[in-house]
Amino acid sequence: MADEIKKEAPANFKVTIDNITIEVAPGTTILNAARQIGGDVTPPAMCYYSKLQGSGGKCRTCLVEVAAGSTADPRPMPKLVASCRTNVMDGMVVKNITSDKVTDARNGVVEFLLINHPLDCPICDQAGECHLQDLGYDHGKEGTRYEFKRRTFEKEDIGPYIQLHMTRCILCYRCTYVADQLTDKRVHGILDRGDHAEISTYISKAIDNDFSGNMIDVCPVGALTDKTFRFKNRVWFTKPVDAHRNCENPKCCGKATLWLRGDEVYRVTARKDEWGEVQSYDGKPGWICNTCRFDKKKTGDWTVEGLTTISRHSVIGANKYQDLEMPKDTVKEVMGGRDPKLMMNIHNVSGVNNPNIHLSEIGRPANMNDFAKSGDHVNGAGESTQWGLKKD
Repeated sequence: MADEIKKEAPANFKVTIDNITIEVAPGTTILNAARQIGGDVTPPAMCYYSKLQGSGGKCRTCLVEVAAGSTADPRPMPKLVASCRTNVMDGMVVKNITSDKVTDARNGVVEFLLINHPLDCPICDQAGECHLQDLGYDHGKEGTRYEFKRRTFEKEDIGPYIQLHMTRCILCYRCTYVADQLTDKRVHGILDRGDHAEISTYISKAIDNDFSGNMIDVCPVGALTDKTFRFKNRVWFTKPVDAHRNCENPKCCGKATLWLRGDEVYRVTARKDEWGEVQSYDGKPGWICNTCRFDKKKTGDWTVEGLTTISRHSVIGANKYQDLEMPKDTVKEVMGGRDPKLMMNIHNVSGVNNPNIHLSEIGRPANMNDFAKSGDHVNGAGESTQWGLKKD
């Protein structure tokens, strides 16, 4: 016993993000530390996905300013850093929404992401739950400075259930990481380089593995869409509910979100957390198989648990009020049985509220002379007028 040396767990690091101090474990990235705080302090992330190993560091939307590197070395970092790839240090001070540099840089990143992105939100199936749409609303510009021809691609079916709109793609690589993590043989990836880079399959080979539908869930934009749901409905017209079933596939968690309109199931997706990522169960990501996603489109195939929790800021939750109770107390009940009493007739003390004066009949901005008791006033030329009209 004496020869055994007990290793003490490393102490947590204190990091301050936008003037909020939090303790996190060593090895935590700035982005995940900010997510523990939540709210506007959390930088946006278009390519990082906590359930996908190797993701992050590509879109640059999560850039933050490190005002102090650590307690041991309080010098600021010379450049903005990607919060999804930078680990916290003890005593680190980070600025996100409190930094003008970060705001300017994020505006520029969004402008680059939208250079080739089509303005087809009204017909895109991802509208209403698109991360780029949210990012453009917060940091986008009203116009574009790009004067060259946009990069475009033809739509491509990469399997029986998925259609690829490469023109919408931002090259976040999430879909390729899903294939690497869930399948033994990946048949799609990034082809070419630079402005010609695109996601595609090798020689148009179809993606037919049992978990290919999860690429739709991880896509932050409308590049990968569900062919069984295309143009059938808008997400804000549907009602999402949590449901589960006993799936025969051992890799499938069997827990999903059903998107209903009436009793009809329009689509099935994996359950997502507040960051738009697939929820975890027992420490494992809650991926669902294609059978649950595309074949089980009846409520009888599922055990419905209840309504899905939707952010109050999301358009999906618009006009879906639950257990709303209208106030039953009348004014008379609030006042202890007394009827409301008119305390003062404002027309007796204010000529501005004279009901006999019609502002629409005054052919110019009204002034104090228009509300004289006699109804007459003298204009700039010394002429007596009434309601803005010259008197004969």
